[in-house]
Amino acid sequence: MASGASEGEQGASASRLIDARIKELGDWRGAMLARVRNLIRQADPQVVEEWKWRGVPVWEHDGIICTGETYKSVVKLTFAKGASLPDPSSLFNSSLEGNTRRAIDLHEGEAIDEEALKALIRAAVALNMETRSSRKAPRSA
Repeated sequence: MASGASEGEQGASASRLIDARIKELGDWRGAMLARVRNLIRQADPQVVEEWKWRGVPVWEHDGIICTGETYKSVVKLTFAKGASLPDPSSLFNSSLEGNTRRAIDLHEGEAIDEEALKALIRAAVALNMETRSSRKAPRSA
């Protein structure tokens, strides 16, 4: 961690940077990013916010859950392990060809299936926790 900051300080700093990004956008993209951020926090109250890759909000719990990138005409939620997640509501509508990631492109005025998104967040957390615990499990010889 840079400059000896504790994990709590890093998270608080990242949260402030995300707050600033939302305010800086000042349009529907900021409102959409704020909305999905709120849904992520509802789905996982233990989520950790990070600020990576020179300005990308990242939500983590035992690994990356998703990122929130903003472009001119879309807010993109990219799930790090999206290809391994159940998506019964078919939220994923972007980056469908890869073997690992999946994304949700959100456009201006578009409705969000809040319960389906929260279920997807919880599934991503569960997968991260499962993956983490299996990495820690002792291997038999």
